[in-house]
Amino acid sequence: MRDISRKQMTLRTAHAIAIVYCSDETISLIEGNQLPKGNLFDVARAAGFIGAKLTPQLLPHCHPVGIDGMDISFEYLSRVAHPTYFSDPDLPSHGVLISVTAKSIGRTGIEMESLTAASIAALEIYDMLKPIDQKLEIGSIKLRKKTGGKTDSRRYLGMTATCAILVCSDSTAAGSRTDKSGVLIKKILEDHKANVIDYQIIPDDKDLIQSQIREWVKSDVHFIFTTGGTGLGPRDNTVAAVSEILERDANGITEAMRAFGQMRTPMAMMSRSVAGAIKQSLVITLPGSTTGAQESLDAILPGVFHARKMMLGGGH
Repeated sequence: MRDISRKQMTLRTAHAIAIVYCSDETISLIEGNQLPKGNLFDVARAAGFIGAKLTPQLLPHCHPVGIDGMDISFEYLSRVAHPTYFSDPDLPSHGVLISVTAKSIGRTGIEMESLTAASIAALEIYDMLKPIDQKLEIGSIKLRKKTGGKTDSRRYLGMTATCAILVCSDSTAAGSRTDKSGVLIKKILEDHKANVIDYQIIPDDKDLIQSQIREWVKSDVHFIFTTGGTGLGPRDNTVAAVSEILERDANGITEAMRAFGQMRTPMAMMSRSVAGAIKQSLVITLPGSTTGAQESLDAILPGVFHARKMMLGGGH
């Protein structure tokens, strides 16, 4: 199964439909509750719920997800009132539209559970109607809409973000250690379509850090990422250096990074990362380890790019 451990927990929604086409006479029997197998919609709704819950057992690559809410409703259709659903002249003249809406807070979507619920509910209706209607047909099984995850994140990528990376490390600056976190940060940013316009390596020195950040702010670099110096060591000076020059704190960003990291390692609580704005530039301090830097960016990208619009007065 695909590894989704790097994904963020977000609210996911999905709306799926299916149609069971049938005759006018069948609709009359349904409305009169005269079916040989009893009430139709209560049983079909229950079958749809069961199908949704069993989706990971039916589809091998589907991850189990928590179904936080699901509604299954039914609507009568006719060729005259709903012509868009009856484009094929060979279809029966009436039908039952099954509509499934679902919500889940998790790392992967709930569209397959919604589609499965619609499909199983359609099969249940078919099974209950087959003794009285020999021309039944199931069709139009489709996903109408989904939200959450990548679907929503695309709206944060409309504006190209310019970024700069500052590696704060005495040993790397002295040449005794090869930079890995800065290189990784650059790749991750570029994977999110950001434009990395500068990349510097300096010692973990307060004056040097502040000078370089101020230079980038003067050039209106949208996002400045530092890496290193966020721990508890005697030469971890980055956090203090950045904190002194921030004009507006953005503590929610670092809270998200630590919460995301804490779900993966207890060491995340040791990070003293800070984030905030200077004029119209957002500065974010990332851990010096490649794992810490990656997990921190996984927690905030691409949503953090929305900060640029806010700093320009665009609001939420």
